[in-house]
Amino acid sequence: MRKLLPAGIGILGGLMVFAPILVQSDLSFVLSKDRVEVAKERLRIATATYRGEDSNGRAFELRANSAVQASSRDPVVKLTGLAGKMALNHTIGHITANHGRYDMDAERVAIDGPMHYRSEDGYRLDTSNVDISLKDRTITSAGPVNGNISIGDFAADRLHANLPTRVVVLEGRARLHIVQGAKK
Repeated sequence: MRKLLPAGIGILGGLMVFAPILVQSDLSFVLSKDRVEVAKERLRIATATYRGEDSNGRAFELRANSAVQASSRDPVVKLTGLAGKMALNHTIGHITANHGRYDMDAERVAIDGPMHYRSEDGYRLDTSNVDISLKDRTITSAGPVNGNISIGDFAADRLHANLPTRVVVLEGRARLHIVQGAKK
């Protein structure tokens, strides 16, 4: 045992020293770019939210049920299930739409189809095919518009609205029904 036990320890120690050299556990592989699956979109987000402030420090927020960017070179993000909120001078405005496109470079949202705007102080606007500038806080519609303001109801073929100044320009068959005694 005196000679056998130290010899066994020596052999075991030698195996431990030389085991990493004798046993190869490296795994190598070749990755072929032809066989790698490439994602169709650069960005896909469920329940996306974009927040910011305009040059006057007024906050805005745009939410979408989904957002898809085709590639990093394309600054346009396709949106579905849109809901926006904008702080205006004396109220907060809410916008909803089904489909749209957000251009990150221009800070613009193009709405494809119907869009509804409501403010907390009672203003209402319904239109379609709209261009919204988040930077300028303007709305331009290419479709018919109708809505109401504090003095009555209005309708036209299209509109251009400046949200901070509350100036709305109605174009094409513009009609305004003034309700006497309405709040000012």
